[in-house]
Amino acid sequence: MADNIKVNLYVWRQTGPNDKNAGIKTYKDVAINTHMSFLEMLDVLNTQIIENKEQYPEGPISFEHDCREGICGACSLVINGRPHGPMQGTTTCQLHMRHFNNGDNIYIEPFRAKAFPVIKDLVVDRSAFDKIIQAGGYVSVNTGGAPDGNAIPVAQEIAENAMDAAECIGCGACVAACPNAAAMLFTSAKVSHLALLPQGKAEASLRVKRMVAQMDTEGFGMCSNIGACEADCPKEISILNIAKMNREFIHASFAKGD
Repeated sequence: MADNIKVNLYVWRQTGPNDKNAGIKTYKDVAINTHMSFLEMLDVLNTQIIENKEQYPEGPISFEHDCREGICGACSLVINGRPHGPMQGTTTCQLHMRHFNNGDNIYIEPFRAKAFPVIKDLVVDRSAFDKIIQAGGYVSVNTGGAPDGNAIPVAQEIAENAMDAAECIGCGACVAACPNAAAMLFTSAKVSHLALLPQGKAEASLRVKRMVAQMDTEGFGMCSNIGACEADCPKEISILNIAKMNREFIHASFAKGD
């Protein structure tokens, strides 16, 4: 594959939440290098837009990013219909242009969900996730001094399952991939990684009830076991966590004193 190619970009442009003229803007024959990451490609496009104000009066494209190392989850885009693009287990910032060909048409849109209103262009408000975490995604432990790391033994399999769930970066790809805009994979990952560990069991019942209630309050849909969330999750979080959360919720609903 040649190092330098040209692609046609079809980018969602929206000046604000109430923009009635929002829609796709076309940028033809954008010259890029295949060694660029997807976000670097957008940086190049924005430079061209800034340098050619008369041709592009709409101004540079707004999009989110932070670490650019696949850790923070801020780089959430729908690329050619898939959250984070075509590569399995890859965030947008870690997607490289070598996976595209000369002359490709690339459609770039924000995550679509009632609970993720568009702020501008490709930026959406994902504070609904923060509210779910605030509802119960924590452990209240008065430890005093720093405890010994081996004071509470944890079986290896349980520790590994907890760590797998804790890999969730809260990007929202699961919501964008789900036809119901469900946040079950995100919420279940946060519930599971704490419920699996001894430190999280004391508040397990209260936690799951509060987090599920907040998830519903934020306007997310319900899971119908399609599995698109797991397929498009950049950290490949298992939908087995959803089953665990459902068991935790049923147990909490019938438990006394919670």
